[in-house]
Amino acid sequence: MKEETLQRIRKFTSDRDWDQFHSPANLAKSIVIEAAELLECFQWDEEQYDLEAVKEELADVLVYSQNLLDKLGLDADEIINAKMAKNDAKYPIEKAKGKNTKYDKL
Repeated sequence: MKEETLQRIRKFTSDRDWDQFHSPANLAKSIVIEAAELLECFQWDEEQYDLEAVKEELADVLVYSQNLLDKLGLDADEIINAKMAKNDAKYPIEKAKGKNTKYDKL
């Protein structure tokens, strides 16, 4: 995420004094709630959906995710790259390419 966007998210929260409500558990709950709203965009038709609604719900997930990163003092690039390294080991190309099988069934 661009620094300007990060600062906008942080300022929005700070200006409203909402950090007091942003416990890790509350933020995790909020991410799941917003993710469910994102999924609802595709509930009855996976091909014809409202892209504007998808963008809004996805943005909500990303904002709450950034708030959780901040609350826990984590860096998105760092944790994503650590997880991708684990995924590389779990899903080697020669076993996983073109398959949607879970790693323990490859």
